[in-house]
Amino acid sequence: MRKLKLGVVDQSPVRTGGTAADAVRETLELARTTERLGYSRYWLAEHHSTNSFAGSSPAVLIPAVAAATREMRVGSGGVMLSHYSPLQVAENFRMLETLFPGRIDLGIGRAPGGDGRATLALQYGRGTLGIEHFPQQVADLIRWTTDRMEDDHPFRRVRAMPRTQTAPPVWLLGSGGSSAEYAAALGCGYGFAQFISGQDGAALVRLYQERFQPSDSFPQPQANVGVGVICAPTTEEAERLALSMQLWRTRIMRGRDRGIPSPEEAEREF
Repeated sequence: MRKLKLGVVDQSPVRTGGTAADAVRETLELARTTERLGYSRYWLAEHHSTNSFAGSSPAVLIPAVAAATREMRVGSGGVMLSHYSPLQVAENFRMLETLFPGRIDLGIGRAPGGDGRATLALQYGRGTLGIEHFPQQVADLIRWTTDRMEDDHPFRRVRAMPRTQTAPPVWLLGSGGSSAEYAAALGCGYGFAQFISGQDGAALVRLYQERFQPSDSFPQPQANVGVGVICAPTTEEAERLALSMQLWRTRIMRGRDRGIPSPEEAEREF
């Protein structure tokens, strides 16, 4: 039986009454702590136009986390590719691979990472492909990260820089069957977001494994599952801590984006 590897997906939550700078400092401290505990990966999320999460740019925060740690892999969980040029993302992560060779993961997602207004603002001023072109964007991103552009591709003479000895592996993140199928067909890693999905994660991972097409980066299928957990000495304490996120979700549903409340604040309000 293979040993289960643990990792972190960090959204850099901003506490009620705290600042984004506090959240980033806490991200760096959590990364150091989890590495000491033996965690193998630390991925950074992308969110826009929210007071609750400071993680708006994984590519900028990744080098800070990688520099604060020694060996654990650091990556994006993930870059919302629909907002960006695949070439731009490939070059950002090739530069990160140059700085931290063998330690960078490139996780990408199809979701916008924000509301409709934030999406329009992110894509303002450029010709944007519809979401139906997402599989092509992923395929082009892989081509540019691995230097495997086909001779008949319209961008065959465009090279992603800088040149690197190794390529950051691409992980496709999602919460439904289409992402699992895309990841399998393209030979990517697959990350299932159980913490935002009500679907059967085990079935989707099996679908990915059954349909997987080997690639240079992934000769064998590799999958991970993102779950929401609370660590506490007792069940009662875990349930108390969980009140924090319950209150946050209630407030978000009511249009009150104030940051993440403390368990004490949640106890008072509930």
